[in-house]
Amino acid sequence: MEFFIKVITQVWDVPIRLFHWLLVVAVVAAYVTATLGGNLMDWHGRIGSFILGLLVFRVCWGFLGTTHARFASFFPSVSRLRAYFKGRWQGVGHNPLGALSVFALLADLVALVGSGLFASDDIAYAGPFFILLNEDSIKDRVSGLHEQSFNVLLLLLALHLASIVYYRCIKKTNLITPMLTGNKVVPKSLATTVTGGSVFRLWIAVFISGGVVWLVWNVTPMIMPVSSPVAPITVPSF
Repeated sequence: MEFFIKVITQVWDVPIRLFHWLLVVAVVAAYVTATLGGNLMDWHGRIGSFILGLLVFRVCWGFLGTTHARFASFFPSVSRLRAYFKGRWQGVGHNPLGALSVFALLADLVALVGSGLFASDDIAYAGPFFILLNEDSIKDRVSGLHEQSFNVLLLLLALHLASIVYYRCIKKTNLITPMLTGNKVVPKSLATTVTGGSVFRLWIAVFISGGVVWLVWNVTPMIMPVSSPVAPITVPSF
């Protein structure tokens, strides 16, 4: 009987919602700056670093966050996927198919940002690790991977938006509002108490993500040898 009684329960915590919408804005900004190019490529690099920080934070929060933010709560295992396709899966967070989409998006963004750290447009911008690549062929492959990762991202985002429309129009389920408010209307039998995600854990995740971004831009000068200035050669005059 409780399955037919609907209640409002918290699903997405504030850090997850901020991560989601900041990532949306950052990806759009990265696309715009890369498309316009020129002096905006410096901003493209800064935005890429911001996305890197967001990704590191999401990984940390996947272990330190609240119930539905933790990877263990929605990891798309074979048993969960089997139950979902048989119509037996029940839950309030990401369903197993949606979880596959989440992990695919995160993996592609890691490839996109990671390759961007080694990439260069040969004009106005070079990633912080670009100078570590010696061969031009490797540089070209990394830049190509960066472009390919973005194309895959466009495909995944199209599927993501299509699923949102499908759930809204066919299943009559609004996926956007819960990501804005954090709350979702669910059967009473599925409502659970959200645990974890303390302020202390939040600061740990923020500190780690900020530290990784700082290291990315400062580790290369530390490990690269500093070239000694060449002493001028004095030619004696006779």
